[in-house]
Amino acid sequence: MLSATFSYAHFVVLKPDTENVVDKKKPVRVEALFTHPMEGGPHMDFKIKKSELFEEGKRYPVEWKVEYIPSSKGSNKKVPKYVTNLSLNKPGLYQLYVDPEPYFEPAEGKYIQQITKVVFSAFGKEEGWDEPIGLKVEIIPLVKPFALWEGNLFKGRVLVDGKPAANVEVEVEYLNTQGFKAPYDSLITQVVKTDENGYFEYTLPWEGWWGFSAITDGGTIKGDDGKEYPLELDAVIWVKAYPKPKKGGK
Repeated sequence: MLSATFSYAHFVVLKPDTENVVDKKKPVRVEALFTHPMEGGPHMDFKIKKSELFEEGKRYPVEWKVEYIPSSKGSNKKVPKYVTNLSLNKPGLYQLYVDPEPYFEPAEGKYIQQITKVVFSAFGKEEGWDEPIGLKVEIIPLVKPFALWEGNLFKGRVLVDGKPAANVEVEVEYLNTQGFKAPYDSLITQVVKTDENGYFEYTLPWEGWWGFSAITDGGTIKGDDGKEYPLELDAVIWVKAYPKPKKGGK
């Protein structure tokens, strides 16, 4: 008899209520949590170390409010979910990122740190969505990330220290708020790989938020026990696929 232990993908989720801003009076609410998106949990403990909003070469610090939620349905254990409200009241192309403290995963014997971003277009301004913002690890979208239909091809490029990362695995998960069930565990996390120039592609099969996490080697880090552990340093980007319009515009 053979037994297998499945290790599902961890994702820092960065989910705004919109990434196409058209209302000057309404701040954009963004939620951040650390979870298994396709499975709907469990949610894990994490702490945001640094967060900034980029716009036309300028960067602004972002403050987050902590809310505590059950780690899983019916659990008494509480973990943090972070919330911020962004006042994007002028035309611009904005990129928001969070850089969390490394998280120790006992099952894998390593630390995981996911530098995560999302891109906004405010009041029709779109230039600059494919420009890097200088993160240590980063996914550069090569398809307009705030204008995707379900069924569109998403293409990105993985950079590590500003250089293309070849032969890197990119995990893909759907933010499952509908209670969908995968027929097999292998379908929970999709995986593609970058080519020799750091490019990857994935077709978004249905509407909703999709996360892409490029898994890179961050060297080692000293744990709380004083020992050295591997550090998995990931670049994450979230994009939304919009449903195809129905005939007649309804």
